[in-house]
Amino acid sequence: MENKKLASRVGKVAPFQVMAVLERAKALQAQGEDVIHLEVGEPDFVAPAAIAQAGVEATEQGKTGYTSATGLPDLKQKISQHYAKRYQVEVDPARIIVTPGASGALLLMSSLMVESGDNVLMPDPCYPCNRHFLVQVGAEAKLIETQATNGFEIELSSLERHWDDATSGMWLASPSNPTGAVLSQQYIKQAWQKIQNLGGHLLVDEIYQGLVYDGEDFTALSVSDEVFVINSFSKYFAMTGWRLGWLVVPEWAVEGATKLAQNLFISAPSISQHAALKAFDDEVLLECEARRQTLAKRRDVLLAGIQTLGLPVVAPAQGAFYLYVDVSSVANDAMQWCLDLLEEQKVALTPGADFGVKDADKYVRFAYTCDEARLTEAVARIQHFIHNRQYAG
Repeated sequence: MENKKLASRVGKVAPFQVMAVLERAKALQAQGEDVIHLEVGEPDFVAPAAIAQAGVEATEQGKTGYTSATGLPDLKQKISQHYAKRYQVEVDPARIIVTPGASGALLLMSSLMVESGDNVLMPDPCYPCNRHFLVQVGAEAKLIETQATNGFEIELSSLERHWDDATSGMWLASPSNPTGAVLSQQYIKQAWQKIQNLGGHLLVDEIYQGLVYDGEDFTALSVSDEVFVINSFSKYFAMTGWRLGWLVVPEWAVEGATKLAQNLFISAPSISQHAALKAFDDEVLLECEARRQTLAKRRDVLLAGIQTLGLPVVAPAQGAFYLYVDVSSVANDAMQWCLDLLEEQKVALTPGADFGVKDADKYVRFAYTCDEARLTEAVARIQHFIHNRQYAG
């Protein structure tokens, strides 16, 4: 009999529970149901017109071949100038590696800095792909329990206790998916000091940078040139399907990162890179800022609505476009609650089990990625759902 056996690492990668929600939501839509999508991390925006037009022009002009493995020099220069103008941080363009999305940057980072058998510290909850990329290099995430009372931040005083001989470093995210919390610059400084003393690396995922409503909008690169930073054109610039991100590495890591980029993906999509040259133009940044303000209004509408439901928002909703909500007062199992809500009221949410382990069955992530009227309608439907269950009980 033919041996049909997958690599063992495949079994170590958990599927997204939200995909079961999304698949069912799409099936209901195909049946003509009006589903409100608050589950997927993608707002109802598309890339600004100037970016899209630049992509069309690049195609028409035949700019469709490979670029340098680390990205178009002009794009790297634009990113560098953006850091200088917006965050007053000087970043040598040579340290910027343009990647196929932030996912490409995470794969590159895993291969660059983590040995087989290593572990990397991460907060519980966190974005699940961060830990799954480690599996691909024979490593693992070591999730550290956090508390809602301090915004799900890792207690830095406990780092030595969690650190062992196999620990390579720590990966953080700000703004955070799923919580929407924003780390302070002081926190990043203290984290870097501790990690440096322990002999490890620090990565900060900044793919929601710019989408900050409360708290500090800064970059961890302001703390040290030795900190690794990931970013993306997907969120602030609404270029999700263009698959374009970047990784900033210390100078000493440029050669190794370049070599890996050449082998892992040859280059990021050329058309996307040419389009992204327009992303930092003043008129595009003004449009993106207007969208940020739109998201801030949506956040306020959803926060107020959830408050009327009596469900605690358990992390400071300072950035990204997420609220992390405790549904334990109305549900024993957040995943089943999400599935039942979808069936009965046609509202799609993401269960907390996708993001962590500790108390994950208590939490649900709301994404305020549709307009205010739809958010208000979603809250009304959830109110009916909760009321009907209480009445039935």
